[in-house]
Amino acid sequence: MTTKAYAAPMSQKVGERVLQLSGQRVPFVHATVVRAQKPTSAHPGDEAIVYADGTIDGFVGGVCAESSVRTAALAALSDGSAVLLRVLPEGEAAFPESPGARVVVNPCLSGGALEIFLRPVLPPPLVAVVGDTPVAEAVVALAGVLGYAAERPEPGAPPGQAAAVVVASHGRDEERSIRAALDAGVRHVALVASRRRGAAVLDELGLDGTERARVSTPAGIDIGARTVPEVALSIMAGVVASVRSRSEPAAGATGPAAVPETGAGATTAPVQVQDPVCGMTVTVMPDTPHLEDEDGDHWFCSGHCKDRYAKEQVG
Repeated sequence: MTTKAYAAPMSQKVGERVLQLSGQRVPFVHATVVRAQKPTSAHPGDEAIVYADGTIDGFVGGVCAESSVRTAALAALSDGSAVLLRVLPEGEAAFPESPGARVVVNPCLSGGALEIFLRPVLPPPLVAVVGDTPVAEAVVALAGVLGYAAERPEPGAPPGQAAAVVVASHGRDEERSIRAALDAGVRHVALVASRRRGAAVLDELGLDGTERARVSTPAGIDIGARTVPEVALSIMAGVVASVRSRSEPAAGATGPAAVPETGAGATTAPVQVQDPVCGMTVTVMPDTPHLEDEDGDHWFCSGHCKDRYAKEQVG
């Protein structure tokens, strides 16, 4: 008797990938079809993952629908807000805008409509805490309460993806830990020390003005803390203020020709342009329909718009 092997359903594969990416702290958007009208090729329950570079794993519709999903998903990933996307073909009856919903008219669709729920999954900010002291333990505990992730790197070790580094080792390997954090590009480094000792440590490191400004010592915000939990609270208040005050645009290429590596390991955001025929916002990917003429490069939502543009140029 032979045993027939069956491939895992797409939804199962997407579910497994969601768990894997979450564990790896990779930001992505989980897209789920909640409503589909014929003749669309998608069905309710179809799922996909949209990465920060625009790559899509899974299925939420054909090429035309996928283009709208990609663009909306990247916007959701940028602002961190979930959205219900309704993709309508041209000429479809209007669908009212409502909070948390977005309507896109896609002239590329042959008919039908789709409603797709886009949920951005963003890793919590990571705080690297160096040291084996009561203050270090209290900072780790409070970080968890605030919804932050915490790790305990060895002194002098690169802090990985940390949004902030807290050096609470009370004189042990402080210089190496601060230097490693600065070299890794961490923007907020907190050194638990008195004002006088902290200044001496920074002097010993020979930091320039920009690097010195990234190190907070004494660590945290002055709240008159006296106890270890209060000190941890002041330190995490400084971390929160630093994280929340940042308003960084997504890292990206400066032109559509610079299409990066794709998938979970890629961090470069794709370029978005306007289709010169239908006016849709197009997220440029390696396989996006493209033409070059005397006016420059043009990208299109579909081969249909590309062919129409080429015909009009000849005519």
